[in-house]
Amino acid sequence: MRWVVSPVRKGLAGFLAVSAALLVISPASAETILGALSKAYGNNSSLNSARAGVRVTDEDVAIAKSGFRPVIRGSSNWSRTIQGAGGVGVGLTSGSFGVEISQSIFDGFQTLNNVRAAEARVRASNESLRNTEQNTLFDAAAAYMDVIRDREIAALRERNLEFLAEQVRAANSRLEVGEGTRTDVAQAEASRQSAIAQLAGARAQVLASSAQYRQIVGENPGRLDGASPLSRLVPRSLDESFAVALREHPAIIASEHLIDASGFTVKSSEGALLPQLSAGASVSKNFRDSTLPSATNPNGWSDSASIGATLSVPIYQGGRASATVRKSKESLGQARIDADVNRDRVRQAVAAAWAQYVASQETVAAGREVVAAARLALNGVTEERNVGQRTTLDVLNAQADVTNAQINLIGAQRDVVVASYAILSAIGRLSATQLGLNVAVYKPEEHYNAVKDKWFGLRTPDGR
Repeated sequence: MRWVVSPVRKGLAGFLAVSAALLVISPASAETILGALSKAYGNNSSLNSARAGVRVTDEDVAIAKSGFRPVIRGSSNWSRTIQGAGGVGVGLTSGSFGVEISQSIFDGFQTLNNVRAAEARVRASNESLRNTEQNTLFDAAAAYMDVIRDREIAALRERNLEFLAEQVRAANSRLEVGEGTRTDVAQAEASRQSAIAQLAGARAQVLASSAQYRQIVGENPGRLDGASPLSRLVPRSLDESFAVALREHPAIIASEHLIDASGFTVKSSEGALLPQLSAGASVSKNFRDSTLPSATNPNGWSDSASIGATLSVPIYQGGRASATVRKSKESLGQARIDADVNRDRVRQAVAAAWAQYVASQETVAAGREVVAAARLALNGVTEERNVGQRTTLDVLNAQADVTNAQINLIGAQRDVVVASYAILSAIGRLSATQLGLNVAVYKPEEHYNAVKDKWFGLRTPDGR
């Protein structure tokens, strides 16, 4: 079922077109809510920034893996030394160039645990990105429905102004033939001026919601099609929603990965207390030119090479290593607490969204009855005023009741749609795949797989 205001909206068709022309320049075809979400998925700056942040985190794995690999350095040095006074002395020119290589053999499992921690953080960042995607899609859906709501409220305010202008004209006509009073005219005119101010406020709200839409979706809203709640994707009960959320929500999953990362960081810190073993080798070519050569130090070029291993056993490090271990353990404890905090937040978000969804559905049903009753009352009061049984003020009050009831109904129908998206976001299922958006789904694992095992190269996978 399409998202509509109520059957009474049929009478609004004529002035809706006029109001829309005043508020926006509409394109030929209407935008759908899924189309707006697709554009937000590709255009939203905050979402693209989060994706870039995940790519930054991916490189931490390659950085951590560098601890497994050898380090190769080239070196060269040259010097000229003169010993003596008065320009007379011994001169020595010496130099060398060569290559040296070093390889860590055992570092207390620090590199291994650093890699595992980095991989866990990548998984956490991927889940955080999925959470950001959900938030962006929800914000886009809310902005879409806000524009529809505010445009229709502005249209109702315009309709109300037209009605009140007619009441002012009718009150003046009755005064001229002696059937009305100046009080009636003044009351009608006061209501008309109030309606002018309300219409100005409604139009300003349309501009504000349109600006919010542009910020999230990436373009100005044109003509927007109606939207319906995602009832088919909403779980059947609140308990089922809780179960799905605690199992699938990306914020919770990200917290669990961060716990893993903190655990590996503790092990890496403890590795600094274990022995360290490394091996090294070097080759070099040396040059010597002295004014006093000897048999043991002749002039000319010579070659040298070396190979060896170094074992170091930490005994006392000033307390730094111990403090680092304690700090890592406290971070692990904090990560576990943060996971509990996120679970509580998700449960609260699910409960709030579900309550809003149920309440909005009931409000819509009641709102339709209120609108129908208010319009019936307005028609009756108008007829009674025409035969002298009611005053102009009674008609104005009845018209205000109709307008307020219609505005409340529009707001409730907006809330039903937004609440359905809020439930999906709260349980972790508001994704491009679940919604069937016509987009190329961003896959963070593609960049991760491209960089995690790179040994060298300055260019990013996209060529920068």
